[in-house]
Parts: sequence; C-alpha cells; structure tokens
Amino acid sequence: MLGLPELPFVDFGNALLNERPDGVHWKSEPLVEYANGRPFAWVDDEQGDADQAHVAAGHRAPALLHHVNLRNGLRNGDFATLAAFAASIEPSSGTP
Repeated sequence: MLGLPELPFVDFGNALLNERPDGVHWKSEPLVEYANGRPFAWVDDEQGDADQAHVAAGHRAPALLHHVNLRNGLRNGDFATLAAFAASIEPSSGTP
C-alpha cells in the first residue's frame, strides 16, 4: 500500500511474549541471534538493565538498546542518538 520494499524482520518464534525468570525481555535473545555478530540498535519502551547485561555478555559487536517513551514515540533526540550510534561504528565491524 505504501510502496515500501520488503523489509527484513525478526521472527520471535517461540519466544514471543514468553517471560523469562532472569528478567531478560523475551525479545532480547532473538534480537541478538538475528544480529548474528553485527552491530544493531534496539529501540523499544520495554528493555531494561537485565537486557543491557544480556546483550553485553552475549554480543561482541556494538549494540545500542535505546529506550523510547511509549507516550511520546520517537523524538528528534532519539533520532540524534541513533545517528550518533551509526556514525560511531567502525566500518570493519560490520554494517548495522
């Protein structure tokens, strides 16, 4: 309808909405797996400290977990943060 090309997406499979006892968000592991060692940014209103630790421990490439207020959505500051993260990635470390 919008004329967009087919876009890649993460299939959350069996992880979908399954809470973990360690407090890590159910999206964390599938996102790390999908990134497969590439830099990535996760923009969401639900990730927390457990997710930061999980990604830092299990993902060697640069990763940005950026919290967005669900009532405000993405604002100019959020886009600036994402642009700065993208600009900080070394070309040899992969493509975000």
